[in-house]
Amino acid sequence: MNIPNLHFLSSSVFLILSIHWFMVNYAMTVRNLTTDQHALLQFKYQISDPHNVLAYNWTTTTSVCYWIGISCAAKHGRVIALNLPSMDLDGAIPPYLGNLSFLVSFNLSHNSFHGHLPAELERLSRLKLFDLSFNFISGEIPSWFVMLNKILYLNLRNNNFTGKIPRSMGNLTRLKILAMGENSLEGKFFPLKFFDQLLI
Repeated sequence: MNIPNLHFLSSSVFLILSIHWFMVNYAMTVRNLTTDQHALLQFKYQISDPHNVLAYNWTTTTSVCYWIGISCAAKHGRVIALNLPSMDLDGAIPPYLGNLSFLVSFNLSHNSFHGHLPAELERLSRLKLFDLSFNFISGEIPSWFVMLNKILYLNLRNNNFTGKIPRSMGNLTRLKILAMGENSLEGKFFPLKFFDQLLI
């Protein structure tokens, strides 16, 4: 084989591999965004939205990254924030939200969510802010909070939580602000050496 043909063959192989790489990455991005979209649509369908904000804005004709209360990362396009405070939303927190694996900020404060927190939320390992204050969430404080080892701000105040605070939460060494007041919690708390602010 002469040199020009070899060069052409090498260029063709490189082009084919580049196209393949692009298609694989594009497919993965679309699949991941579809996962995020599906999780959020399930959330939308299972709650009450009296002002129809989500009903009119969260539609499949618009990219999930442009939905109200949603932010996406510029680099990979995944959903990194779900922030819908003070919107009169009502219902139980669905387990599907545990599929938002790149979520960093979760704020559903000042709504009317009720029921127990689903264990699937333990998969949100990138979370830094978790705010469900001023709702009607009940049950015990889940022990799986210890899985959120990047959490900086955790606000569960003004809910209907009962029982004891898990001692394992003392292992959340990055936690700076913890608010759990105005619940029906009992017992002693764990060491406070890591926290900048504690509101119990």
